[in-house]
Amino acid sequence: MSLCVINEKNRIQKHFDLKASSYETSAVLQMEVCNRMLQRLDYVSLQPQVILDAGAGTGKSVQDLMKRYKSAKMLALDLSPAMLRETRQKSGWWRKPSLVCADAEYLPLADASVDLVFSNLMLQWCQPEKVFAEFRRVLKPGGLLMFSTFGPDTLKELRSSWAVIDSDVHVNQFVDMHDLGDALLASGMSEPVMDVDMFTLTYADAKSVMTDLKRIGANTAVNKNNRGLLTPAKFQKVIDAYECHRSQGVLPASFEVVYGHAWKSDRVKTQKNKTEFEISVSDIVKTKKSAE
Repeated sequence: MSLCVINEKNRIQKHFDLKASSYETSAVLQMEVCNRMLQRLDYVSLQPQVILDAGAGTGKSVQDLMKRYKSAKMLALDLSPAMLRETRQKSGWWRKPSLVCADAEYLPLADASVDLVFSNLMLQWCQPEKVFAEFRRVLKPGGLLMFSTFGPDTLKELRSSWAVIDSDVHVNQFVDMHDLGDALLASGMSEPVMDVDMFTLTYADAKSVMTDLKRIGANTAVNKNNRGLLTPAKFQKVIDAYECHRSQGVLPASFEVVYGHAWKSDRVKTQKNKTEFEISVSDIVKTKKSAE
């Protein structure tokens, strides 16, 4: 791993360490997406013995997964030690998950040791190709990967507002759903199914948008390359630009949430072209659009 990559990971880890205690007060969208992912498990015939929650955060999904699969061994993995401490505090004395502080791109787990990998809104902090390869490595044959992440239209209003002052990276760039499907197939996962929800959160002003993102640690950009100081005058230009998006008295913040699931199989599906996959008809999930 290169020094610049290590420094970037350390920066993300420290950022989330600082936000762990305040995370859930603003993570409304993350909780809703988690619930929708858990509902999708209702349609899956799987009784996992070992579950990995990759990007467990403060442990909301960990608790729900342990309630759903009462006999399964639960592994809660996160890059942030402070997030894992929050997860531990939520766990009852009668049953606790095994806490793993590690990078999802380099899982400290044995090959073919996990039945279900569940990952809610973590993938955007990583290189999908590396993470998918690691997920496939640790999954047992017949194991399931279920994940969510953000798509390219996420925070499009904020991104365009920052663009009025410079071309630096102020908001993360997110991977397209079709490219994620490509990456799943390239990693050796089979029968990938992808779909998307659109959410719109509303705020009184642009500063409230940024405050919310800061509270959940999402105001840090991967590979941030800002070259100059942010002066009050420049920041006001960003605020003014965001006002152009005001509608019905509120400011929108768009979130494109991409869902995916795939199986580990000895039989690898072939990719026909850049956007076409062989997928079982019974597995096709209708793309949904919703605004909240």
